[in-house]
Amino acid sequence: MIFGFAVTVAVAATLVALWSFVQSARNRLPDKPLLIGIAIVEVLLVVQLVIGIVLLVGGDRPGSLATYLAYLIGSLVVLPVGAAWALAERSRSSTAVLGIACIAIPVMVLRLNEVWSGATA
Repeated sequence: MIFGFAVTVAVAATLVALWSFVQSARNRLPDKPLLIGIAIVEVLLVVQLVIGIVLLVGGDRPGSLATYLAYLIGSLVVLPVGAAWALAERSRSSTAVLGIACIAIPVMVLRLNEVWSGATA
């Protein structure tokens, strides 16, 4: 994995999470700008997926291929599921759900980089 890009993804997700929590504290529903922020993070995750696949095709191998692929693909699912939930139940708590989904992304990206570096536990 490219460490600098992983940091970019993690920072972007953290900023959108903070934005979500502030909106939730202000009793705001998920709005279009917040959903655009979520979409930008998702695009970054898709780019991360492409980078990961290119590195695998190029011959590089993570510590555990199955775990690596699970985090790589799993990170793509978290935000759409959170957004679907938030759009289905438009309330203050759904804005918090978006924040929680975004907080999961830096954790998954960190673990993805650990697995790439050879950590399997």
